Amino acid sequence: MTSSVPQRAIVWPGLPLPRAFYHRDPRIVAPQLLNKVLVSADGRSGRIVEVEAYCGAIDPAAHSYRGKTARNAVMFGPPGFMYVYFTYGMHWCCNAVCGDDGEGAGVLIRALEPLTGLAQMRRARPRARRDSDLCSGPGRLTQALGISGIQNGIDLVAAQAGFTIVDDGFAPPRKPPGRTRIGISRAADLLWRWYVADNEHVSKR
Repeated sequence: MTSSVPQRAIVWPGLPLPRAFYHRDPRIVAPQLLNKVLVSADGRSGRIVEVEAYCGAIDPAAHSYRGKTARNAVMFGPPGFMYVYFTYGMHWCCNAVCGDDGEGAGVLIRALEPLTGLAQMRRARPRARRDSDLCSGPGRLTQALGISGIQNGIDLVAAQAGFTIVDDGFAPPRKPPGRTRIGISRAADLLWRWYVADNEHVSKR
């Protein structure tokens, strides 16, 4: 017997980004992701305010630099999927796979400005003293939104597992600041990190 209870519809604040958006060089995609919204079907969402590009075989700092492994296999798949990895034995980081299928490129989402579901985020991150601490870093935002290895390989375009990135009409900055990436030892001089200037939720300016 099937249940007659209606299922709650998933309502996004805008349109999910199409596959073609991600099917480009991550250095182009990354700054264009600024001010887009990462959303979950459970009501939590945040505006993307800081990102880093990783460029596969030409980027010694990329997980995919030395080729495909079991850990980074999602990076070599089609664009528009979520690559999630565990780092420092402490936290998860989420990325949007970019470029051509097999290229191994992606964009790390480093920080969000929380928009909805803040009560849930606070419960997920009880040590956060201020709301600006909820998602101001790649490990913080995954914890706040409930992203873990379970989401590795989900399709952001299809909103698989209830996660997607949408455009709600808020344009990216025309000239976002470009800085060096954080927490890497190789290719550390490349200015492949972009953020929304003067936004208090950015992890590091």
